[in-house]
Amino acid sequence: MSGAITVARAAWGDDLPDWVLQLAEACEASSQNKVAARLGRSAALVSNVLRRKYPGDMAAVEDLVRGTFMRATIDCPANGTISTADCRNWQLQARTYTNENSERVRMRRACRRCARFQKGEDA
Repeated sequence: MSGAITVARAAWGDDLPDWVLQLAEACEASSQNKVAARLGRSAALVSNVLRRKYPGDMAAVEDLVRGTFMRATIDCPANGTISTADCRNWQLQARTYTNENSERVRMRRACRRCARFQKGEDA
């Protein structure tokens, strides 16, 4: 056991969530930069999560990791079954309005009515 898993275990201790362990395992299987690219986030974010120092929305990162590496899905009212990572990305885009394409407009409307989006806005 070395590298990212060791860092995560040291930082999180007995509270190490399964999704953080999965993130660490993915980093060891390839690289932190490649994992970050798959998540669509920075390597610094990945590093901070592994070290339990990320000040941002940890639930959002969890959704990305679960959707990208653990194949977690949700039932989207607009798109059917999608990964939690795709859901998070649509939610992020739904925060601002743009009419660049009809799917983005449709998803903004759908996301803003969705309980998952509304729950995220309250946090």
